[in-house]
Parts: sequence; C-alpha cells; structure tokens
Amino acid sequence: MPPDDPVNLGRTPEGAPRPVGPKALVPAELDRPDSAELYAALDLGTNSCRMLIAQPKGSQLHVVDSFSKSVQLGNGLEQSGRLSRSSMARTIGALKICRRKLETHEVKRMRLVATEACRRATNAAEFIRLVDRETGLPLDIIEPEEEARLAVVSCAPLVSSKTEQLLVVDIGGGSTELVWIDLTRVPRHDRARAIMRLHSGFQPDGDSLFPAVKVVDWISIPLGVATLKDQFRDVTDDAARFALMSWHFEECLQEFSPYEDAAGDSDPGFQIIGTSGTVTTVAATHLNLRRYDRNKVDGLRMTTSQIDRVIRGYLAMGPDGRRNDPRIGRDRHALIMSGAAILQALLRVWPTDRLSVADRGLREGLLYAQMSADGVLDDGPF
Repeated sequence: MPPDDPVNLGRTPEGAPRPVGPKALVPAELDRPDSAELYAALDLGTNSCRMLIAQPKGSQLHVVDSFSKSVQLGNGLEQSGRLSRSSMARTIGALKICRRKLETHEVKRMRLVATEACRRATNAAEFIRLVDRETGLPLDIIEPEEEARLAVVSCAPLVSSKTEQLLVVDIGGGSTELVWIDLTRVPRHDRARAIMRLHSGFQPDGDSLFPAVKVVDWISIPLGVATLKDQFRDVTDDAARFALMSWHFEECLQEFSPYEDAAGDSDPGFQIIGTSGTVTTVAATHLNLRRYDRNKVDGLRMTTSQIDRVIRGYLAMGPDGRRNDPRIGRDRHALIMSGAAILQALLRVWPTDRLSVADRGLREGLLYAQMSADGVLDDGPF
C-alpha cells in the first residue's frame, strides 16, 4: 500500500536560526498542538495496522502524526479459522508503536477498531485480551455496518455536487463494503454534508431530520484482497487465477440490490468512489508515479478504460514484473491482482467515467465521527 504522507510537525527551514538557552522553545514545540485538541483513530485490518492522530481545522482535519504497517494479521485465517501466534505477535509489535505515539502526543480522545479478521477468528477474544495486557489499548471489534458507513463518511469531501447516484466501495484485506446512496432529493450544495451526517447510522428510507438522504442498500462481502487471494492460491496460471477471482467476486455482488438494476453504460449522474490500497495503487500506476504522492492521487478521477489499461499492464508484467515495479511497491505486489479482480468486477457491472480515487478510509471516518459528535467541526463547505 502506498505510504502515508510525511507529516510536518513544525520543523524549521534548513539554515533558519534556532533560539538558544535553557528556557528557549524551538519552533516545533511552539507549533505543537494542544493535546486537548487531538483525536486518534486506529484501523486494524486483515492485512494492515494504520493509525492517524489529527486535530479539527474548520470543516476538515489536520493530521499531526500517522502510522502504517503491514502486519498480515489474517495470514492462515482462511484455512484454520484462527489468528496465528506469529500474526498476533507482529500485530502486538505494531500496536506498541501506536501506543508510544499516543503517549507522546498525550492523546485522550481515540477510537481503536479491528475489522474482518477479528470478526471471523474463533480466538479473537483471546487476541483482544492479549492486546489489552501487552499494550493497554482498548481495541474494539466493529460490525460491518459501522465499517461501511465510516468509510462513506471519510469520502464525503469527494462527492461531486452533480452526483445523484453514489456508490462507495471500500476494498479491504478481509472484506469489501459497498454502499449505494440516492442523492436526488438533496440540494446540490448540501450533498457532501449530507454524506457526513451518515456517521450516526444508515437509515434506508431517510430519517426525520434529513429525509432527503437515502441509503438504497449496503453490503459487506467477506472477500478482500487477502481472503480472495487465499481462496484461489492453488490456481497456478496467473491470468486464469485473475479471471476466476473476478467472476467469483461478481457472483457475490448479486445479493446487492442495485446489481439487478445495473446499467449497461455510464450514467452522467453516477459516481463511484473507491477507497483502498488497490485503487490508490492503480491510480499511481496510471500517473506513472515512481514515488507515491497523495496530493496527486486523492480525488483523481479515472475512467473504466484507464483502469482496464492499468490492469492489462499488470497481467502482462506477470508476478516477477509486478514484484519489481516501484509503482506497486513491495508490500502491495502480492495482493494487487486480487484487488484488481474486485475492481474489474465492479466496473464490469457499473461502468463509469467518474471513478474518484480516495486515499482515505476507515481512519478518517472514525476521526470525522468523533469530531462531529463533539461538535468541533465547522458546518461549512468542504
């Protein structure tokens, strides 16, 4: 997965003079945010452990510190139904780093969650107790609905004012969440804020305060980049494995009610927002970025044909080519084709010239939800 952006913690420009003396404060200390303003969100998934520490800035959030590491918590889960000792040990090591960051910044408000791997593992309760004993962190296993709506909330700033039908797709390591939202009754200027209001829960027919927001359907499919790859690990031919993964995932989409009304061509009022390492990696490849740049990727619009061209390129490379491609990265090369298979299936059903790439997800949704609940975000434009 592309790395998090480096965070500016108030360092002075090279060559700038620094104050001296026992009571002097360097600019980093002067600029350090008040710990009372800080919030943290941690997302422990099937493949990665990721955390953000941020403070509210108007209607947005400002990232103060971040952490991301591939821990492969779900390794072997598909076969055994349990989290392995080695996977738990790797994850505990990453969580200890997160704890030190939380202590350094003196963060008091936080939400630390685990998703599909812990939902499925028969020894998840044992793992949560181990996390508490070894790190003292309050890890909470969340249900698929909460994971889906928080992913939606994180993408609110990317919703176009012209969008009438919105599909948000979050491709994770162990599961994929899809949410279809009808915005036709929402005034154009209020559509992004209307999405933000979903942090308190999905209301399929709207609610009394905001009846114009309608969640048509949502689904959590227990297939992500890691679990889908594991299911087809015995297929040796690269192209055949990709095709089987893609068609298998599409079969799972048939339980999603908008699948029955899938359009054969692109609707100008339809927008897909894709949030995952798969989507951002495809975008980085499309842009030919040798060094990942979030500012160029987050919010990028891509067409079905552009995405197909990237996926065909991945297939042409083969496993060795993908392993050595700097645009994919060492942590992503083994999972990119299962993610691409999911993405291809989605675009086969809902082709669009308006797929928005979101370098954001559950962590940002957790932060927005906490800040909204505390009333510290402005209700201004995104």
